Amino acid sequence: MADSVSTPFIMHGARAAMVNGLLHIEAQVDAIEDAIPSKPGLAFDLARTLVESTCRTILTERGIAFDPGEDLPALFKTIKSRVPFLPPSASESSDVRESIARTLGGLTTAIQGICELRNACGFASHGSDAARPALEATQALLAAEAADTIVGFLFRVHRQDRTIPADARRGYEDNPDFNEYVDEAHDRVHIFEEDFAPSRVLFELAPEPYRLYLSDYKLEPENGDGLPESTGLGNDAGATNATGLAPTSGEVTP
Repeated sequence: MADSVSTPFIMHGARAAMVNGLLHIEAQVDAIEDAIPSKPGLAFDLARTLVESTCRTILTERGIAFDPGEDLPALFKTIKSRVPFLPPSASESSDVRESIARTLGGLTTAIQGICELRNACGFASHGSDAARPALEATQALLAAEAADTIVGFLFRVHRQDRTIPADARRGYEDNPDFNEYVDEAHDRVHIFEEDFAPSRVLFELAPEPYRLYLSDYKLEPENGDGLPESTGLGNDAGATNATGLAPTSGEVTP
């Protein structure tokens, strides 16, 4: 039998996201709140579904390509590399970027934990014949609170850069030296009879990585070739992007 929860659980972060446009998660949020005291196993299933639904919505609204078959950890990895987690005024600080990257690493661990709890203890997961550990409301509350925090944070970040004043956004033509550097480091993109500069592709399709690479370009010392030493814009297979995270299949890598 599920143990008691002293006060009704309310998903404040998820409900705030609903008010700001994430309307379709209402049924999931209601179900999680209802499941905590009476069906904690179901809460594990719903917590993972809620975070996954939010990730898919954010990627879709931002026009970021992803495989419909990807699991939650893969979806979150794409979000980490493509969505701006810092405002422009703070993104040029390498210390701040490293700190936010470590914090996002904690969210990655939390997401992995939610998925593993769902697989091990979920009410409806996989239809396993084996007996599942019977966790109670206290453990279900942990998964639900983690999901609520992640959903609320991700949707606030998703909306954050949509409210930046137009004059705060750097234009492509404002950075000719950086664009030339990108174009020299990568081959041009050819699609049928059309020809595109790599810097233009990066600017138009991946504006946040463009901005972060630009920041590193301005901060890094030049090497013997007159180019910054570690912007990560070369063609090395092990290169990381400007957020300090490995590129994903959704990134533009001309």
